[in-house]
Amino acid sequence: MRVAGRPALRPPRLPRNDDPACPTPPVRRVVFLSLVTERPALAGEQRGRSVVTIPEETTSASLTRQPTILVVDDEASYRDALTSGLSGEGFSVIVATNAREAIAEFGRISPDLVLLDVMLPDRSGTEVCRELRAASNVPIIMVSARSSEIDVVIGLELGATDYVAKPYRMRELIARIRAVLRRSPIEIASDEVIVAGPVRMDSSRREAYVRGALIELSRKEFDLLWLLVSHAGSVVTRETCIDALWWGQDLLDTRTLDTHIKRIRPKIELDAAAPRHLVTIRGVGFRFDA
Repeated sequence: MRVAGRPALRPPRLPRNDDPACPTPPVRRVVFLSLVTERPALAGEQRGRSVVTIPEETTSASLTRQPTILVVDDEASYRDALTSGLSGEGFSVIVATNAREAIAEFGRISPDLVLLDVMLPDRSGTEVCRELRAASNVPIIMVSARSSEIDVVIGLELGATDYVAKPYRMRELIARIRAVLRRSPIEIASDEVIVAGPVRMDSSRREAYVRGALIELSRKEFDLLWLLVSHAGSVVTRETCIDALWWGQDLLDTRTLDTHIKRIRPKIELDAAAPRHLVTIRGVGFRFDA
C-alpha cells in the first residue's frame, strides 16, 4: 500500500456525515489573524495576533465545502467538458487557458488539486508543474496527448502526482481525482487552534492540552490526533489515516496505526479501556467524539 506523510501539514478535507439523524458534535476553531490596524486590545488577544472563534455552524460548513480544482487547458472543448463534468460531481472549478493565468489563479485561490495540460501556448506544462511544485505540495494531475513512457516519467519526476493521457474517460478521470484527494497528506495551518470536547490543539506551538493540562505527543501522534479532532463526529477511515500520515512510504504493517491510537488514548481518556472520545469503528476506522 502507498501511504502518506509530508512536512507541511493541514487537516485533510474529509466528507461529513450529512445524515440529520447523526448530528456532528461541535468543533470550535480559533484562527489567529495578523493585526493590521491599531485598536483597543480584545479579550483573549495575544501580542501580534488576534483570537477569532469561528461559530460552530461556520466550522461545520467549512468542513463540507467543495474541493476546488484548477483546470489548466488551452482547448475550449476540454475546458467546457471538464467544467461541466467536475461541477456535476460536486467540485468547484476554476479555469485557466495558459501558464500565466494558471500561476496567477493558483496564487489567488489555493486549489485542492490542479489538472494541468502539458501543451500550453505560452509555456510548457512541465515548467508550470515544476514551478507549482516548488511552491506547494498540492496534488497535480498532468493531462496530455503525449502518452509515451518517457513523457509520463518526466511528468512524474517533475512532481506530478498522476499522469492521464488524452482522450480520457470522464468517469476514470474523476475516480483518479478522488483517489488523489483521498491520499493527500495532512497540511496543518501554521497558526490555528482547534478545540473539541476536552482537547485543545495549537498548531503554531504543536501543543495539545487535555482538560487544560499539556500532554506529550510524538510528531505522528500529534498529526493523527489533529486529523481526528478536526473532524470530530465523523468517521475517519483507516486508509485515510494511513495515507495522510505515511504519504509516500510502504507501510507493510498497518498495525502501526493501531499502536499510535493505543498510545494516544491514555493521554486523553479518563479510562483508556472504555474510551469515550477516541472511538474505534471496527472494520472502518476511528471517530473522535467531543
